[in-house]
Amino acid sequence: MASDLFVTGAPPAHAPLAELLRPRTLDEVIGQAHLLGPGKPLRLAFESRTPHSMILWGPPGVGKTTLARLMADSFDAEFIALSAVFSGVKDIREAVQRAELTLAQSGRRTLLFVDEVHRFNKSQQDAFLPYVERGVVTFIGATTENPSFEVNSALLSRAAVYVLTSLSDAELGELFARAVGTALTGIQFADEARDRLIGYADGDARRLLNVLEQIRTAATSAGLALVDASFVDNALASDLRRFDKGGDNFYDQISALHKSVRGSDPDAALYWLLRMLDGGADPLYMGRRMIRMASEDIGLADPRALELTLNACATYERLGSPEGELALAEAIIYLAIAAKSNAVYVAYNSARAFIAKDKSRPVPEHLRNAPTRLMKDLGLGREYRYAHDEPEAYAAGETYFPEGMPAVKWYQPTPRGLEQKIAEKLAHLHELDHEAKKAR
Repeated sequence: MASDLFVTGAPPAHAPLAELLRPRTLDEVIGQAHLLGPGKPLRLAFESRTPHSMILWGPPGVGKTTLARLMADSFDAEFIALSAVFSGVKDIREAVQRAELTLAQSGRRTLLFVDEVHRFNKSQQDAFLPYVERGVVTFIGATTENPSFEVNSALLSRAAVYVLTSLSDAELGELFARAVGTALTGIQFADEARDRLIGYADGDARRLLNVLEQIRTAATSAGLALVDASFVDNALASDLRRFDKGGDNFYDQISALHKSVRGSDPDAALYWLLRMLDGGADPLYMGRRMIRMASEDIGLADPRALELTLNACATYERLGSPEGELALAEAIIYLAIAAKSNAVYVAYNSARAFIAKDKSRPVPEHLRNAPTRLMKDLGLGREYRYAHDEPEAYAAGETYFPEGMPAVKWYQPTPRGLEQKIAEKLAHLHELDHEAKKAR
């Protein structure tokens, strides 16, 4: 008989709404048509009745646990569930011993489901390998994080990876109708209230069912038969947007924001900034990322971008939310419309890479400091040319690199914004150097 999380038969009437409506067959699953539709990978796996180890990767509330339970039922396998948050090597060992005993006594295979597998460390993940290879267990891991980074390569190579996606509004609407029709009888929802709840769910089926449960309790207490949008707003906390501050969703949105700025789209940049602030991102963290954008993608094409972004962060520190967020919005729009150049970024990376591989070259004698009489007598600093005493305040032909260092031109200004003027000045100075060398 299946164990732990999986309970056969109908759930008790007092069970949470998410459990009452949990699919009991594959056809009841809402969403993931790219995996469960006719001829699709997981549908074929179910139909073959041949289990294989896999990683289910996707955001919360999209059916990872449900699919694992259905697989155990479909494959007539023992089901053991572990949570990487609460389990350790001892729990893994006990689960494997149970699987070995089941195989020896009944010949039934065990499906071992590990929720949030990315929270297990390397040694804990390695503990599964010999039993997966021997066929003692069929391993199914669920994760909200990119398995390429969070799951050991050895375990990953032995498991198929299936990517689950957030439910669409239409799919959430189907789940909403199922919940209202079967478990929320006696309560009606205005269309706007329904749309508001689906928006709150943000692609997460479990969240939708949880907020519906809250609404049912609140409506019953208030004696309401019709729930409208204002009741939804009053009954639920305002910060319900799904947002994992440490997960892939977070970094994907940061990536979208950065690329919108780099692509000079102020509206898209504003959208992603406010989307992240709405989801609970730290405004000062967002400000720090914007400072990076100003340096990396704008640079000297418009030095005001860095100054304005620093000022926006300082403004937020002084005013807080929500007033300070307007300064961040002003900065993100400016970054998007500013002239773009990554010349400083490229020069920085090139110089850093050169220094990391190069030897430690001594400072040329004419550039050394000579604060003492002895150092001056040794000739340190003697041939240094003070630029302010030279025509145009430029010591034409002077060398500032270590002796013997190959010629480099790391900084290559673009023909955009202020860098166009910088390029013209550098070209003029290079011409002065050329003339000085000819005169020698």
